[in-house]
Amino acid sequence: MVTMPDIDRLMAGSLGQFLTAQAEARAEAKAKAWSRVWRSAILVGPLVLAAAVLLPLPLDVKLWGSGLITMGIWYWTQGPVREAKRRVKIGINEGIAAALGLTYTHDGEEGREFALSKQYRLLPGHDRHALEDFWSGTLEEHDFLLHEAHLEEQRGSGKNRRWVTVFRGAIIRIAAKRRFHGTTLVQRAGKHRKFLGLGGRKDNVEFDGHRLDTVDMVHPDFDDTFEVWSDDQVEARYLVHPRYVEQLLAIEAAFDGQDIRSLFTAGDIIVVVGSGNMFEGGTMNPASDREMVERCAQQFASLGRLAQMANETRTLEG
Repeated sequence: MVTMPDIDRLMAGSLGQFLTAQAEARAEAKAKAWSRVWRSAILVGPLVLAAAVLLPLPLDVKLWGSGLITMGIWYWTQGPVREAKRRVKIGINEGIAAALGLTYTHDGEEGREFALSKQYRLLPGHDRHALEDFWSGTLEEHDFLLHEAHLEEQRGSGKNRRWVTVFRGAIIRIAAKRRFHGTTLVQRAGKHRKFLGLGGRKDNVEFDGHRLDTVDMVHPDFDDTFEVWSDDQVEARYLVHPRYVEQLLAIEAAFDGQDIRSLFTAGDIIVVVGSGNMFEGGTMNPASDREMVERCAQQFASLGRLAQMANETRTLEG
């Protein structure tokens, strides 16, 4: 089982040295940001005010334009702070990953786990996505990959058009010991309902032409929390056993997440959990560094349960 890294050892080693060096860099970043604020207020503020008063435009246009300019200026002034936070965050996560024998990169490309999550609707529909915080390596002798995803949908029209977050959380893939005979989907109860919700859940669902039928589980309590669909009824009942469900709920709690769901297909176990923005260890306050390191380490140590879950997963012989 993956255990939490020794925080004292981490802080006494190269990670602690890195954070000590970043204390001065963060102070400089804050000073630079405030310098930009004052310069903007002195140079740009009067121009914006004069334009708002003198230009022959409707009041709502003036307010809208002034707001956009103010937001743009504020974003520019905070650039040094954002960069300092990003640098500290990456340093903390790289240190924790090294202690666990894993690899961490801030940026990466979407892969099989993201495509499968979209195909089988583990993720909601969206118009754009951003992926970050890629962790990869081996846990409990299983290939492992985790990354965060931020999905947004564009809503409204004209002046009311805006981007709305429809999902933020983790997408996880663990390689199983053997390929599964079929595909089994585990969703929260009520996800796939009949038309207008009448008559309960659907008898089957289709994903790009791949039909999965509902599975009547031998444990009726499952229906209160999860529903299962599969193209192999027997295998599905082997895979989704009480211990598996308990571990899913434990992972959800450890991530402070919601709506955890999973998929068994080919040789992979995919788990998706809405969990907010994880692994955010970068702050501008050096005094909180140790707390941030502990928080990130605890978040990642909880992922060891996923690898243990893969070890306990049962599949049919042959």
